[in-house]
Order: sequence, then structure tokens, then C-alpha cells
Amino acid sequence: MLDMLLQWYRRRFTDPQAIALLAILVAGFCILYFFNGILAPLLVAIVLAYLLEWPTVRLQHIGLSRTVAVSVVLLLFAGILMLGILVIAPVTWQQGVNLLADLPSMLNRFYDFAATLPKRYPALVDAGIIDMMAENMRSKLSGLGESVVKYSLASLVGLLTLAIYLILVPMMVFFLLKDKEQMLNAVRRVLPRDRGLAGQVWAEMNQQVTNYIRGKVLEMIIVGVATYLVFWVMDLRYSLLLAVLVGISVLIPYIGAMLVTIPVVIVAMFQWGLGADFWTLIVAYLVVQGLDGNVIVPLLFSEAVNLHPLVIILSVVVFGGLWGFWGVFFAIPLATLVKAVVHVWPDELLNETA
Repeated sequence: MLDMLLQWYRRRFTDPQAIALLAILVAGFCILYFFNGILAPLLVAIVLAYLLEWPTVRLQHIGLSRTVAVSVVLLLFAGILMLGILVIAPVTWQQGVNLLADLPSMLNRFYDFAATLPKRYPALVDAGIIDMMAENMRSKLSGLGESVVKYSLASLVGLLTLAIYLILVPMMVFFLLKDKEQMLNAVRRVLPRDRGLAGQVWAEMNQQVTNYIRGKVLEMIIVGVATYLVFWVMDLRYSLLLAVLVGISVLIPYIGAMLVTIPVVIVAMFQWGLGADFWTLIVAYLVVQGLDGNVIVPLLFSEAVNLHPLVIILSVVVFGGLWGFWGVFFAIPLATLVKAVVHVWPDELLNETA
């Protein structure tokens, strides 16, 4: 057994480049794991810098300097973002308030419907279970209002932090874009010199992350707008709120789509019952989801779809557990990183055979 472990070690860890790659990966993992909360503004800035790099390079190609191009792109991005917030946020917030106000009536209608089930199916449904479920839902609903109030009061404490982030993040994005090469050179100086394998992984992952962030933002917009049009045509209540939730759900592959379908089905069922309008909406909604999974995702993430769905789901669970939101957001790139590392990792036995 010991000989087998020694042989495996010699095959995998005798190359200095492999040791350098392992050291870089371990150091990066430790930094993100222990300091992810502190680094949150920097991570946001890095994501935005990746997103805005493409238009910056396009402006440079028409003759603008790097500084001017970065300034123009940031101003345009800030204007579009503010316009979206001013138009979407108030309506979404109001629809969320209305949904919370309508929850008690939804619960009462659900209880009235559930109360008829023991008479219809006496062998399958027990009246005591229905009463217990209704009481449990009422207690949860009453606790929900208290939780909202507590969260609102707690969020006031975080307004100062948010205000600081609103100043820090744009500044960091500006300097990340403007001084990109200088910062990359500074990072290279502190890395091990014998880092050929790490360079291969970085070259592949840099392009992967760039395409992933750009594609994910486009997917959120396309799915959100398409879903809103479906809900608006069908005159579904809380259409903008639900469309925003559906757009955000694409951040979590597979799991997000299943979770966000629950409120869509509940709202549609309480609005129309199980009639023709309900089934028309569900079919149209599933068509949008099917187009997202079978057309939009393969077009935007041609490399990512090479990962097996089980690998993607496990990546969401594992990396989300380690790094929360950022682990979920970067689950596919991180899974691709693991795949790239395994692919380039040296195997002395294979090299000798070759």
C-alpha cells in the first residue's frame, strides 16, 4: 500500500511546475475561504471589470486611449444601471409588498380547498393533517411579518456599508480596467517562476471566465425579458417581480429554475385556478425555460455545456457551501478550473510511455 502511494506521489508531484500550480491553487483557495467577506467588494469589481473589458477594447480599437475608453464605458454602464433601477426597482418593490399583503387571502383559499379533500378522498387525506398544515402555515406567515420588520431594521445598519461599497466598487472597477496590465505584471512577480502549468490553466480560465460572465448577464436579461413578456401578455399578477426572480434564477443552474417555478405556479393557480389560463401560462413558461436550456445556454456557454449536469449540480452545492453566493455564481467556471487542472496535471508514467 505504501509503495502504491509513493508511486502515485512520484507520478504526480515530481514536476516543479506541478508543485507551483498546487501552491497557487492552495493559496487562492485559502484566501477566498478565509477572507471572502472582506473581499466581496473586490470580487464585485472583478466581475464588472470582466464584463466591461470587451466594450473598452472596442473603443480602444477606434482610437481612444485606455483611460478615456474606460471612463466612457463606466459612464454609459452607470447610466444604464441607474435607468434600470429607477424603472424596475420601484415596481418590483411595490409588487413584492402587494404579494405579502395577499398571502393571508391566498392561505385562506388554500385552506378552503384543502378542507374539501378529506370528503373527496377519505382514504387518502386525513382532516387532522390538513388542520395541522394550515395552522403551521399561519404561524409561519405571522412570523414572516416579524422577520421582514427585523430585516428592515437590520438593513438600516448596513446602509453605511452599502454607501461605502457604492463608492469603492466603481473606483476599483476603474483602476482594474485602466491599469490591467500593470496589475497583472505585479501579480506575476509574486508568483513562482516555474509556473508553466499555471500559465496554461490561467490562459484557459481567463477566457472561460470572460465568456461566462458576459454570457450569464446576457442570459439573465434575455430570460427575464422573455418571461416578463409572457406574464404581461397573460396579465399575471406580480408579473415584473416574478420575471425578475426568474431572471436571477439562472445564476443557479437547474436548481434555480426549479425553485422559481414554485411561486410562478402558486400565483397563477390562485389567480385563475386550474383552468385554461393557468395551463396556457404554464406551457408558455415551460417553453421559455426549454429555450433557455436548449438554445440560449448552448449558444452562450459552448464550453460549459461539456460538463455533465450532475457535475454542475454538485459544483453548485460544494462551491456554494464554501463561498456562498460567489461559489454559486462561479460554480461552472470553478468546475471548469478543476477539469483544466486535471487535464494539464503531469503524469510521469504517461510521459514515459509516450
